[in-house]
Amino acid sequence: MACPQGTTAEGFETQFGTNHLGHFVFVNRLVPLVVAGAPSRIVALSSSGHRMSDVDLEDPGFARTPYDPWVAYGRSKTANALFAVALDRRLRERGVRACAVHPGGIQTELGRHLTPETWQLLMQRHNLREPPRFKSVPQGAATSVWASVVANAEDIGGCYCEDCDVAQLTGDPNATSGVRAHALDPDHAEALWTRSEELVGERFRVD
Repeated sequence: MACPQGTTAEGFETQFGTNHLGHFVFVNRLVPLVVAGAPSRIVALSSSGHRMSDVDLEDPGFARTPYDPWVAYGRSKTANALFAVALDRRLRERGVRACAVHPGGIQTELGRHLTPETWQLLMQRHNLREPPRFKSVPQGAATSVWASVVANAEDIGGCYCEDCDVAQLTGDPNATSGVRAHALDPDHAEALWTRSEELVGERFRVD
């Protein structure tokens, strides 16, 4: 999260490669097992950070645009949500539902790259007067557990969830909750799927 500019061993921008493309390949390779065990669920860990930026399918690696650690994080978290949308569309007729969740801000090693400068940048963008309050690790795990085994699968399929509920759409740039429309757009999700396949050099189809 919000790490210095870099690339993965495969040459992808660090946050997009780690947070999205790695999971895109990993989950897709597990799909046959998930389908065999249906009814099943796949829960993708997104973030409220998706509100910072939509994905950029033309320049995913910041080759032509200045690198911004929070924009890069936002792109990767939007990608997580869109991946769940596309995955749910492909698998729901096979008894598998997919959704994305925002666990909340939690004090873990995820924030190891944060500096006073990146904190200040985050607070400015969200018009925050003080740093956000953190959840405990159990509180942070709650929405993932809820989406995995408690919620009605039909209610959460293809959705973005937070605080053990399906999030509401919001267009408010200063909102501290809710999901932006760009993270649930089905056409955008399909475009990301195609671009992701191109980037990793693999095609994933559900027979």
